[in-house]
Amino acid sequence: MTQKRRVRVRFAPSPTGPLHIGGVRTALYNYLFARHEGGDMILRIEDTDSQRFVPGAEDYIMEALEWCGIKLDEGIREGGPHAPYRQSERKEIYLKYALQLVESGNAYYAFDTAEELDALRKEAESQGRSFSYDAKVRGSLNNSLSLPADEVKARLESGAHWVIRFKMPENENVEMDDLIRGHITINTSTLDDKVLYKSADSLPTYHLANIVDDHLMEVSHVIRGEEWLPSLPLHYLLYRAFGWTDTQPQFAHLPLLLKPQGQGKLSKRDGDKFGFPVFPLEWHSAEGEKSIGYREEGYLPQAFINMLALLGWNPGTEQEIFSMDELIEAFSLEKVSKSGARFNQDKAKWFNQQYIRNSSDEFLGAQLKGMLAERGIEVTVERAAEAVALIKERAVLLKDLLPLTLYMFEAPKSYDEKSVAKFWKAEDVERFKTLREKFAGLETISVAETEPFICQWAVDNGFPLGRMMNGLRLAVLGISQGPSIFAICEFIGKEETLARMDAALAALGCPEE
Repeated sequence: MTQKRRVRVRFAPSPTGPLHIGGVRTALYNYLFARHEGGDMILRIEDTDSQRFVPGAEDYIMEALEWCGIKLDEGIREGGPHAPYRQSERKEIYLKYALQLVESGNAYYAFDTAEELDALRKEAESQGRSFSYDAKVRGSLNNSLSLPADEVKARLESGAHWVIRFKMPENENVEMDDLIRGHITINTSTLDDKVLYKSADSLPTYHLANIVDDHLMEVSHVIRGEEWLPSLPLHYLLYRAFGWTDTQPQFAHLPLLLKPQGQGKLSKRDGDKFGFPVFPLEWHSAEGEKSIGYREEGYLPQAFINMLALLGWNPGTEQEIFSMDELIEAFSLEKVSKSGARFNQDKAKWFNQQYIRNSSDEFLGAQLKGMLAERGIEVTVERAAEAVALIKERAVLLKDLLPLTLYMFEAPKSYDEKSVAKFWKAEDVERFKTLREKFAGLETISVAETEPFICQWAVDNGFPLGRMMNGLRLAVLGISQGPSIFAICEFIGKEETLARMDAALAALGCPEE
């Protein structure tokens, strides 16, 4: 009986900038699959494109995954049996395998200069066609397939720049299987001879490096974005050329994250246009440009992950709220959609609102305590938690906690003009003065004692309770909206309540009839 292969997946981003939420979703699906199957999750940084390397991007990627709760088994910080996990530190490995392909006849040296190739492209364009370095033209170009062996040797020994290209088989159907998209057939006549290795910088291209590393790191499943689907035939053929088909990983290509309108891939420009983040964490570019992040906007990582998980994966039930453990339990690649998933920022906010409502007052109180401290207001976590309990149903983002509670810790410095015009007329002020006397006469102003007493008093005197409460809220908060005004008064206490009522009377006075 054949022993089942241990599941090992990898997330292999390039450090070319901040991690897009589409990349986070790829990492998440890899993580969920690995944990569901009892396997391993690897982070490998694919930094072979030195020209596109962005300082700080690598640390950003690792910090983002940590914030999201995606735990790694092997990686740059974690180490592991297949270190190093940064491709630039593995570059001595790749030439050996590139040369192995040349020796087996599956690849060849090409000496064409950038200028020569550019001229061929322009010539093709002038004739209304595109240039492709493939089986049709390679025999007439400057490479080891067309040049005499002694000239090839001389060019290699001279130090002239060269690349190694894969020799694509002619007119062959490549049969492939994708765990999401099913069986796929591609004829090699539509494919070109991709560059695998460049002598100029002694580095491999993505195609060679990822195949070699996946093999050496014993990766069992490659779960990546749809944009890599056109590369699948080449990768299948590379595994065959190396003789690694028995250990070739299974492939799964995830659907795109689409713009809110549904047309095209979600981009940073969409976020800038509509005012929502497309990155998990805030990013500052070397040019001084700032891109907003979900963390800094006030999203909880659990809500962010829950939202992302359902963009392209359907559990097959009506359940929408999932903990990470529940996602791991329910996840399968069979339930991942083939079609793109449209991003919905309103839904993202809805998820966050649910998670805030289900968070403990103590946790939210700790968040609020820090926000208040930045304004010079020092309170205990317990006091902040009491304030949060009154407004958490109204909060959508963590950053909402401060404006929703600030009036509980600071007396109003101004009063909403529209509310004043509506609820601070002469008759309202006269009732308010009487109400102030009633509050002053109370021994305590707990909700349990104050609310029924004041409401009954208003009814007995024929006072419009709604107007009175809005006037009281205006005086105490500076606005006429908010949670129960009796609960606010209990929170700030009798002395502060009376002080704010007096301040409102002094500031607003009594309008003329």
